[in-house]
Amino acid sequence: MTAADRGIGALRDSSRRLRHAVADLPPGRLAEASFAEGWTIGQVLSHLGSGAEISTALVERGLKGDERGPVREELVPVWERWDAMSPVEQRAAWLEADERHLALLDSVDAGQRTSLRVPYFAGLLDLASYAGYRLSEQAVHTWDVMVALDERAVLDAADVVLLWDRIDLVATRFRNADALTRLAPRRVQVQLTDPQRTLLLDIDTELHLYPTPPADPTARLTGPAESVLRLIYGRNRPQDPLTATGSITLDDLRMLFPGF
Repeated sequence: MTAADRGIGALRDSSRRLRHAVADLPPGRLAEASFAEGWTIGQVLSHLGSGAEISTALVERGLKGDERGPVREELVPVWERWDAMSPVEQRAAWLEADERHLALLDSVDAGQRTSLRVPYFAGLLDLASYAGYRLSEQAVHTWDVMVALDERAVLDAADVVLLWDRIDLVATRFRNADALTRLAPRRVQVQLTDPQRTLLLDIDTELHLYPTPPADPTARLTGPAESVLRLIYGRNRPQDPLTATGSITLDDLRMLFPGF
C-alpha cells in the first residue's frame, strides 16, 4: 500500500466515524458549540463540506493537467453559500460533498496516483501530500465534533500515526510568532509515553520538531502521542495527561500553538 493509499483510506475511515456521530443529531444539537473556537457542530460540518467541494474541484483540475491554484474570487461564493445554510442543511450538504470528494479520490487509478499533482493551497502537491493535508482537516475537526458529544473522545490511533509523520510541518506553520519570540531559545525534550519515543522541540528564530533526543534540553514535555499531537494542533484541554517541566509551562505551549 502506498502513502497515498493510506492517506485516502484514513480520510474515508475518519469520514465514516463523523457520519456515524452526527447522523441522528437533532437540529438543536447541531447548533451547539463544537470544540473549534466560535464554531457550532453544524459550522464544523460546513467547513469540512466547503473544503471537500473546493478540494474536489482542485483534484479535477489536477487530473486535467491544470496547475492553477485556488484564488479568493472563486472561494468566497462557495463559503458564502455554505454559511447561509441551516445546521441541518450543512450536515446534508457535507455528507454529499464529502462522498463526492472521496469517490473522486477512489477513482484515481494506480498510474495517476503516482503522476497526479493537485494545485492545492500549499502549492502543487503529489497525491500523498494532498491526502495528508486533507487528513489534518478531517481528523482534527472530526475530534472537534466528537469531543463536544463525548468528553472522552480521542483522535483515532491510526490517524495519530499518520499525522505524526507531518507534525513538523504543522508545528512550524501554525505557531504564534509573538510567543515564539518570547520563548526562544529553548530546547524541549518531548517524551512520548504511548508509544515510547523521544523528540526535540527546538524553539528558536524558527520552530521545528525533530525526531531525535535533544543533547542539552532546557525543558521537558511528557505525555501520550495523542495528547501531544492535539496540543500542537491547538486542542489541549486541562484534563489531558501532559506535564511540562523546566523552563516552559503548558500555558506557554498553549500560547505557542493556537491551532486553526
